Amino acid sequence: MKKADLLSQIDLGEDSTRQFKVDVRNGESLGSEMAAFANSNGGTLFLGVADDGSAHGLSKEDVSRINQLISNAASQQVRSPLMVRTENVAVENSRVVIVLTVPKGIDKPYFDKNGVIWLKTGSDKRRVNSKEELRRLFQVSNQFHADELPSRAGVEKLDKLRFRDFLRDVYREEFPDSTSKLTRLLQNMNLATDDGMLNLAGVLMFAERPEWIVPQFVVKAIRYPGNKIHVSDYVDTDDFSGPLGKVFDDSLAFVVRNLQKVQAGRGVNAPGTPEIPEAVFEELLVNALVHRDYLVSAPIRLFIFDNRIEIVSPGHLPNNLTVEKIRTGISNIRNPILVSYVAKGLLPFHGLGSGIKRAIELWPRIGFVDDRDGCLFTATVHRKKADSLVKTMGSPKSSPKSSPKTEDQIIELIRMDATISTKEMGEALGISKRAILKQIDKLKTQNRLRRVGPARGGHWEVLE
Repeated sequence: MKKADLLSQIDLGEDSTRQFKVDVRNGESLGSEMAAFANSNGGTLFLGVADDGSAHGLSKEDVSRINQLISNAASQQVRSPLMVRTENVAVENSRVVIVLTVPKGIDKPYFDKNGVIWLKTGSDKRRVNSKEELRRLFQVSNQFHADELPSRAGVEKLDKLRFRDFLRDVYREEFPDSTSKLTRLLQNMNLATDDGMLNLAGVLMFAERPEWIVPQFVVKAIRYPGNKIHVSDYVDTDDFSGPLGKVFDDSLAFVVRNLQKVQAGRGVNAPGTPEIPEAVFEELLVNALVHRDYLVSAPIRLFIFDNRIEIVSPGHLPNNLTVEKIRTGISNIRNPILVSYVAKGLLPFHGLGSGIKRAIELWPRIGFVDDRDGCLFTATVHRKKADSLVKTMGSPKSSPKSSPKTEDQIIELIRMDATISTKEMGEALGISKRAILKQIDKLKTQNRLRRVGPARGGHWEVLE
């Protein structure tokens, strides 16, 4: 690292990935800092830099002493030991700043010498002091999964008819004739704990009334008039509870009944085709129910607006998953028991990692937001007003020259579909893509329009 690069990093200030220290003399304290970085997403310690960002550096003697301290702390003050990297960067007056890089841990959770688990919180660190945080650390390292959580429900809470049908249809097995045999079978199927209580997966899929046992894991749906959330004004609302299969069926039915039906040349008495393929919501709802974070005690929320439908799941994408990766079909199993049973036909399932990709192929106007700070993942299906779009596409071709009428037409297209491409705008208005881009630049200059996110995967926002 060159001095200029060092100073540019220091200018950014301290945050959850950068920390400044004028000097280090306590190995235990350094070990706890390393553990906090390793338990989070990794980070860098700049040794020889004050809190205000002034890089006074360290003497040669200090550099030798601190490097030895770093080696000892990484191997003896952290459990498990860490592989860290140091780099000495020369500053002024023959002094040096040590850049200590701690990687994201692959064997979480990491403890300090005293058995304390630390996490980064902004530029500071804090102890892990709740069961939920500890479980999440084990979950990240695949040592624990939320659907394995024990519940307080015994096997008597099982929906015997539902489980009997599942055994018969999937395994060609008969329902056990005694409680002891049933308990042993549920344990072998990874649906019950060693002490005979149903785990979370067993409750969600096969309990008679899951909402009595885990009332937080339901779906709350609401249809709002217009495009904004209202405090008390709504068109349709419902809460969906019960076994996972019933929650899925009821949630899908709610969406379908609130979709517009397009006749598409059929007779007036024909039922019509949903404006968005039903299979899109099958994929997105299965993804929400199976891959949500069950360590977050909150419901899935389903919001329907005039211009979009949002499915909001508790929990951000796990580990190193990103929106770009899930768009290409890459997945990460957060709840392996649920996934294994869904694959057996409990819900519509077409292969791990293929749901999001298939939904996009059926309806490209889907946006995703991975809110790591709010611990939420939102899938937004943008709707189109078919009648308005047909009317616009049927209008005579406009001149590619700048005109208020063309600008207004672009704004109207974006109001109908915030993810519309410039190519689609051009086809709708009968003008070239170059002319569309010229109009958009003008709208941006006038502060009437802005682009949110990348060219692929982002959306437009009307500022009027």
